[in-house]
Amino acid sequence: MYDVAIIGGGVIGSAIARELSKFEVNALVIEREQDLCCGTTKANSAIIHGGYDAKPGSLKAKLNVEGNKMFDELSKDLDFPFKRNGSLVVRTKDQDKEDLQKLYDQGIENGVEGLRIIERDELIKMEPNLADDVVDALFVPTGGIVCPFNFNYALAENAADNGVEFKLSTKVEKIEKTGDHYTITTDKGVIESKTVVNAAGVYADELNNMVSSKKLHIIARRGQYELLDKSAGSHVSHTIFQLPSKMGKGVLVTPTIHGNLLVGPTAEDVDNKEGVNTTADGLGGLFATASQSVKNVPARQVITSFAGLRAHEEGGDFILGEAEDAEGFFNAAGIESPGLSSAPAIGVMIAKEVAEKLSLKENTSFNGKRKGILNPATLSLEERNELIKKNPAYGQIICRCESISKGEMLDAIHRTLGARDLDGVKRRTRGGMGRCQGGFCSPRVMELLEQEVPMSPFDVTKNGPDAKIVFGYNKQI
Repeated sequence: MYDVAIIGGGVIGSAIARELSKFEVNALVIEREQDLCCGTTKANSAIIHGGYDAKPGSLKAKLNVEGNKMFDELSKDLDFPFKRNGSLVVRTKDQDKEDLQKLYDQGIENGVEGLRIIERDELIKMEPNLADDVVDALFVPTGGIVCPFNFNYALAENAADNGVEFKLSTKVEKIEKTGDHYTITTDKGVIESKTVVNAAGVYADELNNMVSSKKLHIIARRGQYELLDKSAGSHVSHTIFQLPSKMGKGVLVTPTIHGNLLVGPTAEDVDNKEGVNTTADGLGGLFATASQSVKNVPARQVITSFAGLRAHEEGGDFILGEAEDAEGFFNAAGIESPGLSSAPAIGVMIAKEVAEKLSLKENTSFNGKRKGILNPATLSLEERNELIKKNPAYGQIICRCESISKGEMLDAIHRTLGARDLDGVKRRTRGGMGRCQGGFCSPRVMELLEQEVPMSPFDVTKNGPDAKIVFGYNKQI
C-alpha cells in the first residue's frame, strides 16, 4: 500500500514527487511511457513566463509568479540550464496601446517585478531585428529560457534519489475508491494507494471523471513549432511575444537555452489527444506571422519542426487540489501555459496539501542537490584533457553536430532513471538534436544501448516499445 500514487511523469508530476520526497512518504510515480518527459513537457516553448498576462487572482497568475522566482535556486541545486534573458511583448502601429497598458497593469497587480513599457528607440538598441512596424513593447526582465527536458529529469532523478519509486511503461486503466484507499488498475497489475495525485496532462479529465461527479473537460490544443539551427540563434536575444489573443500568446520568436532559434506555436484545438503531428497548413503560416514582430527570420535555417499538445480546461484556469467529492484524490489538471513556469510552485502546493492530509513527517535525510550530466564544453582545455585521460570515453565524439561524447551518453544511460531508447539519450544529452537530426549518430547510439543496458538490437527503439528500428537481417528480409 502506497501513501501517494502520482499519475504522470511530466514536469508537473515530477515536481510534486520531488516536493513530496521532503517528507517521510511511500510515494510512487506511474508513467505510461517508457521514459519520463514524453507528453506536454517535451514539446513546448521552453520559456519561463514573467506572469503579466494571467488574470489577477487566478491560480495561473499566483503560481506563475511564485514558480518563476524559484528557478534560479532550483537550477543551481539540480544542475539544469536556465537563463533570465528577459522577454518583450511588442505592439505594432495598428494595435491599441491600451492593450499593452492592460498587460502592464495586470503584471503589476500580479506582483511581477521590473516591468516597464519602452519606446522604439530603446527597443531597437535592444533588438535590432524587430519589425519596422513595432512601436513599443512591454519589457519583462524576469522572463527566462530553460531546457524542459533537463528540468523534468532533474526533478525526477532527485525525487528518486530521495526515495520516490517510479513505474514506467505502466498505463492506468481504471481508478476506484475502495474503502479508505484507491485501487488503481493498470496494464501491469493493480496498485493500491491511500491518496492519488492526477498529473496526467491531456488525459487528466478522464482520470478525474472516474472518481468525481464534478466532471472536467480538457481540450487538446496543438502548438506547432519550427526549430532553427544555431547559426540563427543570435537573431534575437530576448523572447519576443506579440500581443496575445484569446487563443494564446501568439507566435513567439526566442533563443533557446542551447543556442538555437525557436518560432511558434500555432494554436489549434484537436480531437485526438495523441495528435502531435505537424501539418503543412499549421507550419505554413508561422514565419509570416512571426514577421509581424521580428523581420528577416532566417527560415532556410530550419532543422526540424515539431508539435505538442496543451491541456486546456474549459474553465480556463489550473485545476488544483483535492476533488470535492473524492477524498484523497488530488488534481493537477488543465496545466497549459504557464504550466512550465508554474511547475515548481504547483509541486509545493500539491505536496503540502497531500502531506497535511496524511499527516506526514519531515524527511530529515532529504538531499535537495543533484548533479546533471557533465558537459565537457564548459571545461577549460586543461580540464577537458585531464577528464579524457581519466575517462577516454569523453574523448570519443558520437554526435558531431552537437559535439556529444560517448562519456555523456554513457552517463545518460546509467544514471538514475536512465535512458532506454534513442529519444531518451537525445533529450538528456542533445545527441541527435543538431543539424543532421541524428542521421549520422543514431547507429552509434543504438550500439551503446545494446551494449550498456544491455538489450537485443531488435529491442532498441526510437521512443517506446512500438517504435522499433531494426526488424531483421538484410539477407533474411
